[in-house]
Amino acid sequence: MKIEHIGIAVEDLTVSNQIFEKLLGKEAYKQEMVAGEKVKVSFFQVGDVKVELLQATAHDSPIARFLAQKKEGIHHLAFAVENIQEEVERLKGDGFAFLNEEAKDGADNKLIVFLHPKSTNGVLVELCQDKNAYG
Repeated sequence: MKIEHIGIAVEDLTVSNQIFEKLLGKEAYKQEMVAGEKVKVSFFQVGDVKVELLQATAHDSPIARFLAQKKEGIHHLAFAVENIQEEVERLKGDGFAFLNEEAKDGADNKLIVFLHPKSTNGVLVELCQDKNAYG
């Protein structure tokens, strides 16, 4: 397992992209919509880790709810795994709670699941696996 990306909830993706472009000295390498999560995202590569900026595209999206409660900031920590279903089963066996146990489509060609923050010291944790490696 390794850190795959850090997700940051933002109000305005255009403004936040400009901030991170200045901060990191480079442009986002990818921008896309994730309809199932009701977000628009952009990615910056920082060494072996990515920074994912997330803007809500609907008022009822998880990111919109997060922003309403907590304002802009770190939303989740994502770990890359080789087999997402095996990791879900392993972590369930260790008593972790999930927001979704079935892998679903995420950004950047990934399958994703989220662990409930109540079982991870208040941190929303995402597990992600490359779709190309899913079998």
